[in-house]
Amino acid sequence: MATILSVSGSPSSTSRTARLLRELDDRLRAQGHDVTSLEVRTLPPHALLGADFKHPAIVGATELFEQADGVVIATPVYKAAYSGLLKSLLDVLPQYALTGKTVLPLATGGSIAHVLAIDYALRPVLSAMGAAHIVPGWFTLDKDITVGHDGALTVAPDSAEALAQVTDGFSAALDSRTAVLAAAE
Repeated sequence: MATILSVSGSPSSTSRTARLLRELDDRLRAQGHDVTSLEVRTLPPHALLGADFKHPAIVGATELFEQADGVVIATPVYKAAYSGLLKSLLDVLPQYALTGKTVLPLATGGSIAHVLAIDYALRPVLSAMGAAHIVPGWFTLDKDITVGHDGALTVAPDSAEALAQVTDGFSAALDSRTAVLAAAE
């Protein structure tokens, strides 16, 4: 199966975006994929904002991208675009860090007015970074994601079903690409 890098671009330690992403990571693991998580907020701010390409944490993050067959990018939407924290990571990665990768973009936000942020803000950057295949992503409203007192995540049924479909589509795209590459060897 494929190696997947799961990237949370949320600056919050209590992020619904990150919690939702971890649920999708579990679904991908259950399908046999090897999933590594990267919380961008755990990278040193001075390395991100100072574009310190040689900082060990940035070098390590770059290596995670290099090793991945597929990348899931999840971000909250602020002011109709992906988070500045995610942008700071994308800015320090090599220009073509996504070359040959299958990518699943995901976003969360407080208003349906931000639903197109994936297609108009995030997808062009992912494409410019060389992504081989950007599968259809999904925008989930904040109100559809609740976290119980016990930390359990609940997603509204319609959103949960749509997320399952896009996650399974991403998995299938990775499986197809892996099969094609294996046949070529």
